[in-house]
Amino acid sequence: MELNNRYEFIMLFDVENGNPNGDPDAGNMPRVDAETSIGIVTDVCFKRKIRNYVEAVQEGKAGYNILIKNDRALNTKYAEAYENCELKTKQKRKDQSAVVKARDYICKNYFDVRTFGAVMSTGDDPCGIVRGPVQINFARSIDPVLPQEITITRQALTTEKDKAKSENTMGKKSFIPYGLYRAEGYVSAMLANKTGFSEEDLELLWESIENMFEIDHSAARGKMSMQKLYVFKHDSVLGNAPSHLLFDKITVARKDNVEVARKFSDYIITVDSNMPEGVELIEKL
Repeated sequence: MELNNRYEFIMLFDVENGNPNGDPDAGNMPRVDAETSIGIVTDVCFKRKIRNYVEAVQEGKAGYNILIKNDRALNTKYAEAYENCELKTKQKRKDQSAVVKARDYICKNYFDVRTFGAVMSTGDDPCGIVRGPVQINFARSIDPVLPQEITITRQALTTEKDKAKSENTMGKKSFIPYGLYRAEGYVSAMLANKTGFSEEDLELLWESIENMFEIDHSAARGKMSMQKLYVFKHDSVLGNAPSHLLFDKITVARKDNVEVARKFSDYIITVDSNMPEGVELIEKL
């Protein structure tokens, strides 16, 4: 079923004693804006968690494969698309009709491609470029965060040589005590109707956002929780109001009597329910 409505959405999530998104260029410390110490979580981090949730709940169901994952080489999957479309592989592509046919096959069978898009122009069997209808901005923490490291001991040593030197070794663990983050995203009905992203896919997307931390718990990430999900629904394909004006309808600030936030209730959320004509605010969480 095609999409007839444009959407924007706001996610509010928090982390307690964990690392929401490590930076490999900084020893996997939590990502921060170097100038403001505002915490950052990247868009690809969210997309990975959404992919993992969809794969977990739709495993084996036709049309819900995941392209971007660490199993087989991408070029192998592109060649498979050609084979399933009964197209010749490893041919010089002057006629783009085969590429279009393979691209449509990928969109139909891979949820993440028809959702987020993909550049599939590598190898001997290219499948073109897909502009995804769902896009997510970097998340930023409401207040500055203070990344910390604590020392931990390792009891189980790797080699007999290490064992002879010491009974244990030391390690480090990176975390922030608490941070509330806000991320904003978009769903383009116009692009959705080109990739085949349907109303059913949209409902799965909301479900994935609400639950993506619930199947991703780990000692490194600490306690991560999706606290709020606000959705702006337009009554047209192209939309009825600029997205930035809608995002401004929801503001988050630390309570005046709280010096250092350590829990979600230390913040106050203000919602301006006076929406522009043709826009509905839906509170999913």
